[in-house]
Amino acid sequence: MTRNLTLTLLGCLTLVACGTPQEQCISQNTREYRVVSNLLREVEANLARGYAWEEREVTRTEWRDCPVVVRDKDGNARWIDRPCLRDVSDTERYRVAIDPAAERRKADNLRQRRAALSARAEEAVRACRAAYPEERR
Repeated sequence: MTRNLTLTLLGCLTLVACGTPQEQCISQNTREYRVVSNLLREVEANLARGYAWEEREVTRTEWRDCPVVVRDKDGNARWIDRPCLRDVSDTERYRVAIDPAAERRKADNLRQRRAALSARAEEAVRACRAAYPEERR
C-alpha cells in the first residue's frame, strides 16, 4: 500500500504547477508525508555514504566584459565592451562528518513519523479522489 501511495505522490509532484484539481488537492494534503519521506531518504543516503553533503555560497571575482558608453569627438555616443571585475557567486558542495548513531536514531524517528502520517496521507488521497473525480481515458 505504501508503494502505491508513493507512486501516486510522485505522479502528482510532476504536475503540481499545472495539475488538475485532484492532483493539487493531493499535493496540498500530503505535503508533510512527502517532506518526511524526503528527509528519510537523505538520512539513509548519509548513512550509506558515511558522510553528509552541505552547501555554501562562494563569491569570487572574475574578469568580464562590461558595456560602457563612450562619446567620440563629435559627441556621438556608442557602446563598447571593456574588461572589468565582477563578483560571481557559486554554490559549493562539501562533505561533512556525521555521527552514525545520531543518524540511525534520526532515521528511526523519521520512519515512525512516516508510518504515522501514512494513514492520514492515504485517507487524504481517497478524499481528494472522491471530491475531484477525473475522467478515465
